[in-house]
Amino acid sequence: MVEKKGYILLTDTGTLFTKFIRLYTHQPYNHASIAFTSDLSEIYSFGRKHMRNPFVGGFVEENIATGLLKKADCALYSFDITQEQLEQMELYIEQIKAEKEYYHYNFIGLFGFLINKPIKRDHVFFCSQFVASVLAECEFNTFEKPLSLVVPQDLKEIPTLQLEFQGKLSDYYENYLQHECKSSFLPDVFSVEI
Repeated sequence: MVEKKGYILLTDTGTLFTKFIRLYTHQPYNHASIAFTSDLSEIYSFGRKHMRNPFVGGFVEENIATGLLKKADCALYSFDITQEQLEQMELYIEQIKAEKEYYHYNFIGLFGFLINKPIKRDHVFFCSQFVASVLAECEFNTFEKPLSLVVPQDLKEIPTLQLEFQGKLSDYYENYLQHECKSSFLPDVFSVEI
């Protein structure tokens, strides 16, 4: 029996780094994060630790109301999970969070992706590799490729994902707050043209 929902957030922050990645991927969203509440109050990913420096990266807890995500374009997907799967994923993230000083952004893995050769290294992830590893931790989804080659587009292709929102992330945040004030539930899907 399905009891909970998880959320995959794909974004385009418009930074030079994401523009560079888009030149290769030709995809609208090149950053991936994972959350377990529809208000996205706690979002987890691997990315830059300092807004102005893309070369210092690692495990991050993101905030949709500030920083680079505030003006990002996004697609938000939900997926159904059991309480046990949720607990497994949260425990996995908490273990990484507790040792976050030992984890780093997988810049070398990005080059491995460019040449389609997985590069296995301990304590490093890029964003979609991290999200894929969280999903794999509870066997929610298995990918037909090494996790170090999973890109945001691959996450979007998981058959059981449901699109919840597409548009400006700031609009999602504002609409969510308005809907929470008016009622205790979020509409199934709402969208804002970008």
